[in-house]
Amino acid sequence: MRSFPHLLLILAVFLILDSAQAQSKPLLINCGSDSSTDADGRTWVGDSRPTDGGNFTVTLPGAIAPAPKTADREDVYGDLYKTARVFNASSSYKFSVAPGSHFLRLHFSQVFSNLSAKESVFDVTANGLKLLSKFSVPGEVYQRNSKTNSTSNVIVKEYLLNVTSGKLEVEFAPDGESFAFINAMELVPVPGNSIFDSVNKVGGVGVKGPFSLGESGIETMYRVCVGGGKIERKEDPRLWRKWDSDEHYIFSLNAAHSIKNTSNISYVSSDDSTSAPLRLYETARVTEETFVVDKKFNVSWRFNIDPGFDYLVRLHFCELEYERAEQRKFKIYINSKTAAENYDVFAKAGGKNKAFHEDFLDDAWSQTDTLWVQLGSESSATSAAASDALLNGMEIFKVSRDGNLGHPTIRIGDMSGGMAKPKRSPKWVLIGAAAGLVIFISIAAAVYFCFYLPRKKNIPANKTKHNPPATPTATNARASPTLRTTGTFGSCRMGRQFSIAEIKAATMNFDESLVIGVGGFGKVYKGETENGTPVAIKRGHTQSQQGVKEFETEIEMLSRLRHRHLVSLIGYCDEQNEMILVYEHMANGTLRSHLYGSDLPALTWKQRLEICIGAARGLHYLHTGLDRGIIHRDVKTTNILLDDNFVAKMADFGISKDGPPLDHTHVSTAVKGSFGYLDPEYFMRQQLTQSSDVYSFGVVLFEVLCARPVINPTLPRDQINLPEWALNWKKQNLLETIIDPRLDGNYTLESIKQLSEIAEKCLADEGRSRPSMGEVLWHLESALQLHQAHSQSASTDSLSGHELKLSDASTNIRCIEEVDESAHSDCQDADGEAVDVKIEVPGAV
Repeated sequence: MRSFPHLLLILAVFLILDSAQAQSKPLLINCGSDSSTDADGRTWVGDSRPTDGGNFTVTLPGAIAPAPKTADREDVYGDLYKTARVFNASSSYKFSVAPGSHFLRLHFSQVFSNLSAKESVFDVTANGLKLLSKFSVPGEVYQRNSKTNSTSNVIVKEYLLNVTSGKLEVEFAPDGESFAFINAMELVPVPGNSIFDSVNKVGGVGVKGPFSLGESGIETMYRVCVGGGKIERKEDPRLWRKWDSDEHYIFSLNAAHSIKNTSNISYVSSDDSTSAPLRLYETARVTEETFVVDKKFNVSWRFNIDPGFDYLVRLHFCELEYERAEQRKFKIYINSKTAAENYDVFAKAGGKNKAFHEDFLDDAWSQTDTLWVQLGSESSATSAAASDALLNGMEIFKVSRDGNLGHPTIRIGDMSGGMAKPKRSPKWVLIGAAAGLVIFISIAAAVYFCFYLPRKKNIPANKTKHNPPATPTATNARASPTLRTTGTFGSCRMGRQFSIAEIKAATMNFDESLVIGVGGFGKVYKGETENGTPVAIKRGHTQSQQGVKEFETEIEMLSRLRHRHLVSLIGYCDEQNEMILVYEHMANGTLRSHLYGSDLPALTWKQRLEICIGAARGLHYLHTGLDRGIIHRDVKTTNILLDDNFVAKMADFGISKDGPPLDHTHVSTAVKGSFGYLDPEYFMRQQLTQSSDVYSFGVVLFEVLCARPVINPTLPRDQINLPEWALNWKKQNLLETIIDPRLDGNYTLESIKQLSEIAEKCLADEGRSRPSMGEVLWHLESALQLHQAHSQSASTDSLSGHELKLSDASTNIRCIEEVDESAHSDCQDADGEAVDVKIEVPGAV
């Protein structure tokens, strides 16, 4: 009987240990679901029934939303993104967890951001630490995909938190009248006392200091496998981390080559076993041999980061080649500051095939939005081999400041529904209402005096005339759809204001057989004026991404602008809630339709140059024709239209903006534009300049040259983005290999080079490094002259060897004796330019 109390004590200890072990297991939540789901080899608990395996509660249930049936889903986590929990007010998940470090992962699918007409913008906090601030899933998806050529519509945010109280509360707070949502959550405990110990101070070589999460937290910004491709979560079964390939971030693939060794790799310390899977250490990148004594070339990786935070960089090393110390030594730089010197991986690890990591912290971070990690040669190296550098993997973490990890997402109006509108106080609502009333009365008076009174005065004179009916009969309309050009002028707008009856007559009541195009605004119909002039009638539809503002902007812009290379606006119609624009008809459609995606004949190289020159002239006029200039903001091949003579004209001014005033360098505005053509500097800073149009035009030039889509996700990774792909081939002097094969060699290499060089300058990262449209125009005209001169020379060469008999007529043509290159080179004008000499032989048939 004496042993009974001991048995009870032992049983109690086992129960406590079992409870602690249960609390430390990963908690996987399928949000918005009432059942468990298997995904990625793990079981996820539905948050509608947390008693099935989760120790948590939700303070405000919110609503459950199923995914749209047409939504694309990730292969691995597809079932998790079928539902989401949506909150219109602040709500929290409350967890009971074991004290210690935990990875918190939040899963968001972009398709759920379109559940309402309102934009989804929200904050997320964890135990008072702000994780996300004014977070927009579409903006985050666009920002990531545009930099990594990804096509995924899912965002997974990962945070490392130190839970001291045994409780964790994750709060979702919608911004203003918006809503918040979450598809899935992971809470994964990290074994050990601390994932960090001591860190190296960047800029202070050899200086180390302690690092502890304490009450703060960190966000995983990047986790990269160097030289070995991706590592999926299932290959890291303890912590289920995903490692991306470094190919998206390395500055030059030619700076280093990959090596691999899969045998006998082990951790230096047992504590390292949770830092990364062994698979990470099986591959590495090593600095390329340059066969020179003094190696100065660094291998570099570039990462986009949120400014205003400290960053912790963890580098992973494992010597895979050398058998002793002093055979490989190099320097480590982080954002151009020395982080380590004489770094010897073998010596640090104590042998070959031994894996370890090293942490570096920059605690004085500036406002830069880019982080560089570079490995360079060691000047004190005594041999060629000793200057090589090696790296197996890296992780970049953002460290919280003052309880904050959040950085507002740059949101794109076209994709996420526009910028969130601030809530107004009652005081400002009253002032706004009063101002609106005054404006309404003013507009009503202007309409009365400008429109009604003049018509009233003209009524007696008009009574004596016989006016034809405004709407032709249905039979006549179908036989010849026409639009009267004698419509009245709008009271406060330029251009003719057509009635809806006239528009319906001209389009045979919007007959589908007359549709000649479909765009973001709506369908475009072909019609005719009474005198037989063809017109294009663009009708906005109710689901259009563009609205009243774009409609008004288009009319305003084209009322102020007149140029041979801008599409002319004839009039508009705004009756019965319609938004209709009437333009001159462009018989040959869009430039893109002649480059790819149709069976139209290929444009010649001369035609392509002339079209580019025409478009450049139109943009140059926009930028310089008015005091402040106009920024088009949506330059692309579908907005360059061609008339019956293939004269190019810029179109679609719905999102155009006036340029900055004389005392400003840019216009601050929400980001709008087309994917693939968007200026990265404008996207990052929301500062619009004329150079943004120049960047987009540079993309157009490569599109004209290569005749392929700007973004094509079906191609191999290095070919998805046209500008990057073309510039890479250009740097290798192999641009000719990717030129549109339909040109069949009928071009001049000098002309191709001239166009590609100005296109490259247009695509400079910084706007101040790009040329003006005037400079672009000059280079394109030069490229055309080079092509014409070459064509003329080739034509002249074809005449050599043929005897010219001019005995039947007297001629004074200089430079035509025996036609050869030397004689042709003398045919120049006063400015030294080649002259196109036309030879006519009298009597020849």
